[in-house]
Amino acid sequence: MKTARLLFHCMAVITAMLLVNCANQKTPGPQVGKDGKPVNPYPPGTYDHFKADPTYPKTHGVWKNEELLSRTDASNSHIKIDLATQRGFLMNGDEVVIDYPVCTGTKARPTPTGTFYILEKIVDKSSNRYGRIVDATGDVVNSDADSLKDSIPDGGKFVGAPMKYWMRLTNDGVGHHIGPIRRYPASHACVRGPSKTIPTVYSKVKVGTRVVIE
Repeated sequence: MKTARLLFHCMAVITAMLLVNCANQKTPGPQVGKDGKPVNPYPPGTYDHFKADPTYPKTHGVWKNEELLSRTDASNSHIKIDLATQRGFLMNGDEVVIDYPVCTGTKARPTPTGTFYILEKIVDKSSNRYGRIVDATGDVVNSDADSLKDSIPDGGKFVGAPMKYWMRLTNDGVGHHIGPIRRYPASHACVRGPSKTIPTVYSKVKVGTRVVIE
């Protein structure tokens, strides 16, 4: 009985000491330089350094793991799209190969979420639905036209918006392709990506590659 009480007393003392020690520990704050500005604590060029930059995730910057990129192909890659941060990720297993900015659908025309598989790849594609309408003289009369809803003047025509390096995700016209990158949702539901990055992503995937949008 005395042994049990002694053991209980010892455990109580140890627990109290641990609680006091934890209470005295402080979570390290951001590092600040002599000029009072935040200092990125991670080595330049690393992914941690890229993500720790104050402009992330709104930056237009792109990060690449060049060594991993050389080992990535259509047999081991997949794509992730994060709607909240407006970032796209070419993945090799659980590792990020490329982190790049994207521009997804608005609230009125949202990008669908879920798991998709690339249904089609076309390098030089134009939209059948969205684009601009020009009159007979070639002047633009509607720069954000919907071919299913907007009328075309006599002698005019509909010119589909370019969607180069097209990777179709749904049968109703949602895909991943090159397009203007706003740092907020602004597309007609497609996932736009930068012109200097999407050709590389395109080259590392195939019809059937998994694309997760969340």
